[in-house]
Amino acid sequence: MTATDRTAGAQECVAGTNIPLVPFDPSAGTYRSAGDSMAMYDRLREQYPEGARSSAGPRGFWVLTKCVPQREAYQMPAVFSNSAPGWYDPEPSYAWIPEMLDPPEHTKWRQLLSPFFSPKRVGEMEQSVRARCAALVDAIADQGACDYVTDFAQKYPTAIFLDIMGVPVDNLDQFMRWEDDILHTPLSPEGLEVTTRAMSDVVEMFKEVIADRRRRPGEDLVSESLTWRIDGRPIPDDDLLAMCLLMFMAGLDTVTNMLAYSTWHLATHHDDRRTIVEDPEAIAPAIEEFLRYYAIVTPGRKVMSDIDFHGCPMRRGDMVYMPLAAATRDPDAFERADEVLIDRKVNNHIAFGAGPHRCLGSHLARREMKIGLEEWHRAIPDYQMVAGSDAPEYIGMQIGMKSLSLVWKPK
Repeated sequence: MTATDRTAGAQECVAGTNIPLVPFDPSAGTYRSAGDSMAMYDRLREQYPEGARSSAGPRGFWVLTKCVPQREAYQMPAVFSNSAPGWYDPEPSYAWIPEMLDPPEHTKWRQLLSPFFSPKRVGEMEQSVRARCAALVDAIADQGACDYVTDFAQKYPTAIFLDIMGVPVDNLDQFMRWEDDILHTPLSPEGLEVTTRAMSDVVEMFKEVIADRRRRPGEDLVSESLTWRIDGRPIPDDDLLAMCLLMFMAGLDTVTNMLAYSTWHLATHHDDRRTIVEDPEAIAPAIEEFLRYYAIVTPGRKVMSDIDFHGCPMRRGDMVYMPLAAATRDPDAFERADEVLIDRKVNNHIAFGAGPHRCLGSHLARREMKIGLEEWHRAIPDYQMVAGSDAPEYIGMQIGMKSLSLVWKPK
């Protein structure tokens, strides 16, 4: 029985409201088949369009299931703080900078980081990114089969982001183990211990990187960050390390998972695949639709002042869970929301979030996805899932795919 199935028939409501009190736990049954998590949020939204209050976790939490309330909440950081971004941990012992800062502190950091992820800087990376992607795809193409996640989707964007940070890719396998422990571990007290230990290991690694860049500065983000000032003062090492930790997590997982879900869709929807093979110009709008339909991020916010928000009587200190897939597949916000329309003309999705914390790396993510899909389909235009295989997924701090077994006829 899934977490959502257990909510069926729940009659108890939050006192004085019609907002249901349910035992919904998004981390229950963490490993599923691909698409199950998004479908779970669809069912939750259908059952509770006005939102719900869950009794799971250390304090319980609110769940917003519709696009309009989510978008509004993301645009109200003074009320819905990002200082605790997970519903399961209202008093985190760690800090991710700038994600876990709210304006105006968040704004100062974002102004320093933005040039590294601007459209101009991303455009300048096009040639090197494409060359790296093409080399990886060409090495796979002759094999006739692969695990798309581990053989391509993890390696391709990860190496690019580590280059931006100025971190050598020699220990890529270790980096991926840390990433798995941080973002893919079940949300529980035991899981938090695993996550915290991995974050500590990443911070220790970046201490060495920062020390090395002080001796031998380069043209990378870490080297540049050592020259930054906020309010006229150098940034303390602890804050630099918290920034490096966030960049490490953001760069090693999000594009991986979006490529995995996009390619899983194309492996199982042959007409859509043929469309982008025959017309590569169709890839850009298809990416926007994949971002909408397979939105992977499951943010939380902490309520900073009492508020009656869309009928939910929230109190200071409450946690709010706002899985983006529930909003981006909301039929009140998108026509034929339950279908993937790769030529969708109007697609005002919030897969990158909204408000001041909207994803800083969205330009880079889109470019990596575009190049990744172009180069893959140039070399491997006709492929399918291995007969009888599954594409297992997980829910941690975001939704992701563990593996995707593909097969094709080598040229």
